[in-house]
Amino acid sequence: MNPKLLLLPLLGACLVAVSSPSPAAADAPAPLASVAVASGAASHSASYDGVVEAVRQTAIAAQVPGAVVAVLVRAGERVKAGQVLLRLDARAAEQQAAAAGAQAQAAQALQDAATKEFERQKQLFQKNYISEAALDRAESQYKTARAQAAAQLASAGAMRTESGFYTVKAPYDGVVSEVSVVLGDMALPGRPLVTVHDPAALRVVASVPQTATPTSDSKPLAEVPGLAPARIVPLRWQALPALDAATHTVQLRLDLPTGTAAAPGMFARVWLPGGAAGAARVVVPAKSVVRRAELTAVYVIGADGRPLLRQVRLGTPNGDAVEVLAGLAAGERVALDPQAAARVR
Repeated sequence: MNPKLLLLPLLGACLVAVSSPSPAAADAPAPLASVAVASGAASHSASYDGVVEAVRQTAIAAQVPGAVVAVLVRAGERVKAGQVLLRLDARAAEQQAAAAGAQAQAAQALQDAATKEFERQKQLFQKNYISEAALDRAESQYKTARAQAAAQLASAGAMRTESGFYTVKAPYDGVVSEVSVVLGDMALPGRPLVTVHDPAALRVVASVPQTATPTSDSKPLAEVPGLAPARIVPLRWQALPALDAATHTVQLRLDLPTGTAAAPGMFARVWLPGGAAGAARVVVPAKSVVRRAELTAVYVIGADGRPLLRQVRLGTPNGDAVEVLAGLAAGERVALDPQAAARVR
């Protein structure tokens, strides 16, 4: 047998032994720069989740049934008080109003004729040409015609008012939040057609435990993430007198200053003084925080050295550090470079 053929299997085994890394070396991730979660003294305030809402927000509904024949606004459009938002099919109502107006004119003509006849009867009675009974009949006909004319005029006015219900107008200056109908939809009394809110009057609403209800001399602050300043001093605040029996919380309302660039539905926080002094708090470097859409998280280094993305709830930033209200414990390690940690598999 050729000696070269005997050496080939041995040479292949040596190459495999040299080129194949050990399983431990293959599983070990590249070292990441990390820092231990620090623990420090807590601030003298506590935060509670809330939401931004409009002080004036109106869901405009139709007062009468009818098909939508014109939609004149879109969501996000600014409108003025009295501006027409949409129209309903009012042909039948307009015809009824015209008929009622014609009946009112006929009743007015009968009243005029009865008035003149009564005046003539009074002159004849003064000259003793007619009896008192004839004068009484003329007066009765006059009063009847006057009452009938008043009733017809009131009916015509009601018809004209009802025909105006087929035109939906803005109750005040504001922004269209939502248009709930399209052409051809059937509007029914009580069904919202357009939602309008006043962007100049906004507030933050939050529910806080009854044990944390602020006193009259407290100074709560509002925060809307992404807006400056970080802490907003409200124009005024109010704690509703009634509590939720299921959650034992009280609703706080903080009116935002005019011109705050917020929108109804945005996430917000309410900060109340009175946090426990000296209580431990958790802080991490601000550059270790990952923000992806609505997710706020950090990469926590596990026992095997691999980073694991974990959602956290952040508190107040302080320079290059930020407080973590929930999601981390003191002593855990977080990756300083989230991008490098995301590439580790």
